[in-house]
This record gives sequence, C-alpha cells and structure tokens, in this order.
Amino acid sequence: MSVQIMKKKSLFFVLLLIIGCSTTQQIVKSPFITPDELKHHVIYLASDELEGRKAGTKGNNLAAEYIANEFAKYGLKPFGVNNTFFQNFTFISDLKIGKNNSLTIKIKERIYTYEPGIDFTPMNFSEDTSITANLVFVGYSISSDSLEYDDYAGVDVKNKVVIMMRYSPDGDSSGSPFFEYSTFQKKIITARDKGVAGIIFINGPQNENKNQLIPLRLERGSMNSGIAVINLKCSIAEDIFNSYDKNLDSIQRFINKNKKPASFEFTDVQVKLQTHIERIYSETKNVVGILEGNHPTLKEQYIVIGAHFDHIGLGGPGSGSLLSDTIAIHNGADDNASGTAGLLEIAQYISARRQEINRSFIFVAFSAEELGLLGSAYFVKNPPIDLKNTVAMLNMDMIGRLRDSVLTVQGVGTSPVWNEIIARQNSDSIFKLKLGQDGFGSSDHASFNAKEIPVLFFFTGLHSDYHKPTDDWNLINYEGQKLVADFVTKIALDLDTISIKPEYTKVAISSSQREGMRGFRVSFGIMPDFGDDAKGLRISGTRAGSAAEKAGLKANDIIIKFGGKSVKNIYDLTSLLGDYKPGDEVEVVVLRGEETLTFKAVLQGR
Repeated sequence: MSVQIMKKKSLFFVLLLIIGCSTTQQIVKSPFITPDELKHHVIYLASDELEGRKAGTKGNNLAAEYIANEFAKYGLKPFGVNNTFFQNFTFISDLKIGKNNSLTIKIKERIYTYEPGIDFTPMNFSEDTSITANLVFVGYSISSDSLEYDDYAGVDVKNKVVIMMRYSPDGDSSGSPFFEYSTFQKKIITARDKGVAGIIFINGPQNENKNQLIPLRLERGSMNSGIAVINLKCSIAEDIFNSYDKNLDSIQRFINKNKKPASFEFTDVQVKLQTHIERIYSETKNVVGILEGNHPTLKEQYIVIGAHFDHIGLGGPGSGSLLSDTIAIHNGADDNASGTAGLLEIAQYISARRQEINRSFIFVAFSAEELGLLGSAYFVKNPPIDLKNTVAMLNMDMIGRLRDSVLTVQGVGTSPVWNEIIARQNSDSIFKLKLGQDGFGSSDHASFNAKEIPVLFFFTGLHSDYHKPTDDWNLINYEGQKLVADFVTKIALDLDTISIKPEYTKVAISSSQREGMRGFRVSFGIMPDFGDDAKGLRISGTRAGSAAEKAGLKANDIIIKFGGKSVKNIYDLTSLLGDYKPGDEVEVVVLRGEETLTFKAVLQGR
C-alpha cells in the first residue's frame, strides 16, 4: 500500500506543478464557475495527502483549513465562533476497553479470574456497571409466541447473569423463521425485558471460530443497552458446563436438531462482572462563511448552501466502506469533494455579485456527515442565527458523476415555491430531472428539514466506486459538475428574488424510501437524532402522516418505551418494530422535558 500511496502522491505533486499556481490565481479572480476550478478543488480535497478526510483526523483539518482559506479569498465573512470560519464540536470517535473491566466466576468453592481483551471483552452495547449474580443458560435468547419457542420458559432470570449463544438453531440463515430473533439487538432486548442483570455472549461450540472475540467497535446509535454485555471465549463456557457434567456441544446440537430450548439454571455458580468502555472523543469543525444581503429587511433572512467535506478515511471495519476488509485511502472524490468544490465555486460566484443580493447567504461545509449527519445536527442545534429566519437550505452531496443529464433533486415538496423555481431554471431542459418530494434522507439537508426549513438536495447518483478506494478525482465529470453547480446557483438567486419567505410543507415518506426499507412490515415514522446521547431515543422530528405524528410525538421527544419494552437506541426500536403488523396499536412512552407522556400509535404498513 505504501508504494501505491507514494505513486499517487507523486502524481498529485506533478499535477500541482502543472496547474496549481495558475489555477489558484484563476480562482481568486474568476467570477464564473468553471470545470477547471472545480477540478482544482477536487484534486486537492481528494488527494492522498488528506487521507480520506475522516472527521477528527489531520487530513480532515487540512480540508477545513483549505475551505476556510478559499472563503476568505472570496470575501466571505467568518461566521463561526470567535470571529473564525470554524464551528468546532466533539464527538465519540472510537471505543477502547477501559481499565476497570473484570470477570471472576465462582464455581462451587473455586474462583476463576479472567483477563479482559484475552478471555472476554465488553461489547459496544454495554453499560459501564458492576454486578454480582448467579448464572443461567438461556440457549439463543429467543422468546416467540408465534414460533412456540421460548428459551426463557421454566428458568428464573430476574437479576441474574445469562449466558447465550449467537445466531439461532438454524445458524445465521436469513431464510430461517428464527432469523429476525438472531441479532444482538433482539437478544439483548429480550433478555433486558425479562429483567436480567447482565449478558454473556458466546459463539457456540458449533462455530468454527468459537473462541474468536468480537472486536470492540464503535457503531453509531448502538451504545447504551442499559445492562452489562460481554463476549466470552466459548472454551471458558465449555469448562463451566463441564464442571456440572454438561456438554455444551451436545446441548447446542440438541437445540439445533430438535428446535427445542434446553435452558437451565446453574446451581452454585456466581458471576462477578465489571464493565468499562472508554469512549474516545475527537474534535472536528464545520466551516461557515456569510455574505450579507443588501435589502433593508430581507438581509435578516438567510439562504443556506451546504455540502459535507468529510469522508471515511482509510476504510476498514465499521467505517462504512463497501470493502470493509481493505485498509486503504478512500479519497471520496465524488463523496463529497465534488459537492464541496461546488460549494466553493458557488460562494465565489455569488460573492462576485454581492451587491445584487437581497438576503444574506450562509455557506457551510459540514464535517462528520459520514458518522450520522453530526456536523449539520450540531449546526442546527447551535446556529449562528435564529433558524426561524432561514429561508431554505440547498445541499449538494455527490454531484460529480452526471450521466445522461440525469439529476436527482430531492425535497421539492418541502415548499410550494420549488416546482416553479426548478421548472424555470431548467426551462432549457439541460437536465432530465428526477424529482423527489420529501426532505428526508441520509445527507445534511435532513437536519434542516427536521427543523421545518424548506430544503433541496442535489445528487447525480450512486456508482460502483461509492465508498471504495476507487472513488478518485480522475473519474469526475467536471463539465457535468459545472452544470449542477450552475443550476444550484440559479435556484439560489431565483429564491433570493422572492419577496415573501417561502412556506415549509411537511411531506409524507416517499415510495422510494419505502422500497429502501423493505424487510420491515410496519412504519412508525420518526427521524432519530444521532447526535444525541440521551438515555433513550431522542427524535429530531416525525414524518408527515406517519403513525408517530398522528399519535402526537414531537421533535426532541425521547422514546423510552415501545409496546411496554424499554428503548435505549435506534436499534432497539427497529428491532421491536419487527414484532408488529400494519394496524397494530402500540403504546409509546416518551420524555418531553420534565414530563413522561404516553401515546397510542396505530402502525402503518410499508
């Protein structure tokens, strides 16, 4: 890999020698959006020097500084904190096994001590806690009336530690009726709602990697199950079973063959467990600049144009890379150096015409989008303006692969003004437009949509290099990228001429999103707040016409129970939704400020 990196860096520096200095001068002086200037930005932002721009890394900081310098060249005023272009924020970037993990198991009169990271490891679902309790074996931790199968029948697990196997009697087969019960989340929810104090996962002796511990890895939204959860080497569990003349391998074979539970309580086995996960915090920053408007009153209204500039770094497990077993620089030329370059060019273009604008324009390059829209979530929670004065937010994410003139524009239904403006600015039919109505989605406009701000999202489509090391600058369609940036600019300036602040309209979930959620029978219709660490699931809003909206849930509510079962995170809720069918009524308990409120929701079909 190092040889390849050196070759790429050499090529990058040759390119800088060829186009670097002259292009920099062009960017400062040119009042137009040009393919060459877009290319100049993308080549730097997607260079190996920035090592994939992962939030919290040196490469990400270099990208932020580059963007801030460009904003300054164009005459934008700093609109971050302390008269800078930067809006800094912290986030959890990694998990490590903490110093205070311990496990001792007393079997009859003998005490066995085990080493964290060698014999066992805390899982990312685990609470930091200490417990001492008796041990119960609960098979696969499956409890289902419809399957007439219950690993918890006949055993007392309340305030006990339970030991359970991964997967199901049919292994990890997706065609098995047990499949929906085989996930970690489902097993944890089932155990937690039975009143257990802690969970020990084992791979099971039938697993060829029975002693391979699950790496402690950060997954956005998966933390805080409310109880201790560890992964133990299967051979240690086998020793415990052998001490009671029980053979774990034979037990697993019996369960798998007969599809019948074989749970039991250990007599005189006591588990003393302490779990501690060290959460590593990193700092990153949004880059924010402003051009102030000229109209005496409209200048107090703001048009936000944004794009995220972070990517997924070197890839690897948990990064979002589609080649998760490959450690290599993911340059993210299309995702989203292309959108960031578009943002810079639009800022330059409008700045050159600053005397003509009525409203103020805010340009934001968001960080940590790849980690769950963290940068835009932070911005709308800590805005430099009153968000009520925001006219609209225009978002560009992956605008560098225009093919056959097809451009997707999402969010058209979030304001009555959009259809007319879009039609007017595409009157020459440069684009074959694919228009989506709702303002939801997995990019930064969704954070603004949740605050009931009209949004548009511009996107040239997925491709085979998405979230792979091959998403490089030489594959960008710069002529097409220019057309998209021009189109966004025209829409923004057209919007600026409207004398009345556009109305926001809430839109129901689209059919395309329903298709993306296939596999779930029901819909609840909430938007999770991934940037929050509440003891429950905080929501940033509800979808129009959804079960959640009709029930009365609102933005900032914290869901703590769903159908009588506790909810700690988004995985808990999605797992619980699998238990219901369209038309079912479910009781939902939320925290709203200091109040605990209960709602009845009638679930809808997908």
